[in-house]
Amino acid sequence: MKIVHIANFYGPKSGGIKTTLNNLGSEYLKLGHEFIYVVPGKKFGRQKTEYGSCITMPSWVIPFTGGYRVIRSTYRLKSLLGALAPDKVEVSDRFTLSGIGVWARRHGIPAIVFSHETLSGLIKNYLGIPLNRFAQWHNTRLASRFDHVVTTTHFAASEFREIETKNLVQIPLGVDLSTFSPDNFNEELRAKLIKGGEVLLVHCGRLSPEKKPERSIEALRALLNRGVNARLVYVGTGPLYNKLYKSSRDIPVSFWGYVANKNLLAEILASADISIAPGPLETFCLAALESLASGTPVVASESSAVGEFLRCSDGSFVGITSANNGEAFADAIEVLLRQLEKDPTVGQRCHQQALQFPWSQTARRLQELKNVRLREVA
Repeated sequence: MKIVHIANFYGPKSGGIKTTLNNLGSEYLKLGHEFIYVVPGKKFGRQKTEYGSCITMPSWVIPFTGGYRVIRSTYRLKSLLGALAPDKVEVSDRFTLSGIGVWARRHGIPAIVFSHETLSGLIKNYLGIPLNRFAQWHNTRLASRFDHVVTTTHFAASEFREIETKNLVQIPLGVDLSTFSPDNFNEELRAKLIKGGEVLLVHCGRLSPEKKPERSIEALRALLNRGVNARLVYVGTGPLYNKLYKSSRDIPVSFWGYVANKNLLAEILASADISIAPGPLETFCLAALESLASGTPVVASESSAVGEFLRCSDGSFVGITSANNGEAFADAIEVLLRQLEKDPTVGQRCHQQALQFPWSQTARRLQELKNVRLREVA
């Protein structure tokens, strides 16, 4: 089967979407499929990669996003799809590429769309008002254009369940278990990161407004005021990088920027005490799952989806969710630190929890989706 996956909001330092494409491609190839991923670029190009064939198309840079891009012409994209003649189309962009679902339907090609974000949450975050009717209209329209809407968690699925979407499927993303492991703990690297401190906190993710990366600095300040000798390391970049850097010059914070070497990233996560995931709208958070796979417990926002995979099947926890303020995050971090002191099995349990989310399972479930036909799009 030839699978073509189209993704917008993609750039040279993309995090989650690049990780998703790479891992899905690897798994699809293992299953015997041909995988082509189409992403924005400076110009048209095609190259073979270990994840499949990558096609770049001319695109626009979105201002104030740190380099994210969107494909410039959907007309040229549809012409490309016609030439590729895929057996299945996957779309990772619920905003600018919904018309691809209509094109696929007219050509009798099964198509799915990933909802990687919660629209109602984004609207409320940026505009301060819910606009529920608009979100419901958009979600209904989106679902009508594709055979399946794929969400990764209950949190992400909730806005589609509210409108009783019939073609909704919940399939969690995965984690690269061959790369992320507690075995990557590196004492020398830890000493370099912690710089004489006692507690090493890591924040791995895009530094953009909707992810509230400043919450980690707020938590660190609260911990320092309580006498906790902690250091915070940011891994990632984004439009808030400079602002965060300037606001934290007086406290022990290090910025490593975007780490392209995934083995180094795995060592950083495995060498930390606690990983912080403050994004209040996260519909999955691959970095949090990679932290668990590395044996590092997570403190996450109580309003995000991360808490869904912090509880183990036996009822135990491999992390804590917190209210969305720095003091509450500091409280949660202190609770986890006490647990780490008295329970040496925390890291092992974190890794065991991550074993429930292999990318192979994600790819198989996507492969098994059956083609459905809903009402025609008006």
